[in-house]
Amino acid sequence: MSPDPDAAQAVPGGEAEQSEMVQEKDAPTTYPRYDWLRPGRMPHIWCSGCGLGSITSYFIEGVKKSGIPRDQVAVVSGIGCTGRVAGYLNIDSFHTTHGRAIPFATGLSLVRPEMRVAVISGDGDLFAIGGNHLIHAARRNLDLVVICVNNFNYGMTGGQLGPTTPMHARSTTSPYGNYEHPFNLSHMAYAAGATYVARWTTLHASQLINTISEAIKRYGFSFIEVLAPCPTGYGRPNKIGSGLEEMKFYKDKSVVMHNIEPSEAVLDIHDRIVVGKFVDIEKPTYYRTMKEGVSRAKKVV
Repeated sequence: MSPDPDAAQAVPGGEAEQSEMVQEKDAPTTYPRYDWLRPGRMPHIWCSGCGLGSITSYFIEGVKKSGIPRDQVAVVSGIGCTGRVAGYLNIDSFHTTHGRAIPFATGLSLVRPEMRVAVISGDGDLFAIGGNHLIHAARRNLDLVVICVNNFNYGMTGGQLGPTTPMHARSTTSPYGNYEHPFNLSHMAYAAGATYVARWTTLHASQLINTISEAIKRYGFSFIEVLAPCPTGYGRPNKIGSGLEEMKFYKDKSVVMHNIEPSEAVLDIHDRIVVGKFVDIEKPTYYRTMKEGVSRAKKVV
């Protein structure tokens, strides 16, 4: 429960501070993974109905299920609503500059190959300003798990049109409807070279937890697209309603289709949403081929 706004100006040690202390004291009994969250960061500042709180929980549960120790996992995120995830998790994490989460994560993965490095960021950060980095990370088959939260707009900066905004959808920069064709993120990641590709919505809790657990245990470039409600930036102008109503949308429109070509993974939030695990293949990772190349070079010398 949030502190009483009337007590916000209280002196140190007064009612406002005591309310925060009670909140921190009570929190572990209300959330079983409280130790995975940075102290003093709750309640979060995401909008009511946003899917990012759920996704943060799914990530924690996925890592727990994988059995990988917390000190062997790191999270990197860029700028945007999703980028705040790194600041809430009580593990090694990096909140980087706009569009540069993957370069930071690449360096970390290559220097500390024993670490499992996850990038958690939004569709704008990863596929607009950061799109070129994602393409080449997938091409190289780097040891990264990229979780892209797709909410169809630039939520944090005012609900502007983004590279995933559906055709004809309204945003603050397309008040009469979007005229641009959106990316199929899962298809794009696969076409660039990703060896593991899946898409779920925040409604698919158990599937997402299993997918995150599976992806973080494997090597190579894994891409997980998560469709999430943004009732403020996307739901309101497109008359979808609350976050709960958008979840009902996912329930009605989602069709599970595993092992299909990502190009066939249709994504039309107003008609049909294809979800599932589309790709799970093996090919040499960048780190492995680099090590082999260095070994060959040493023999030549």
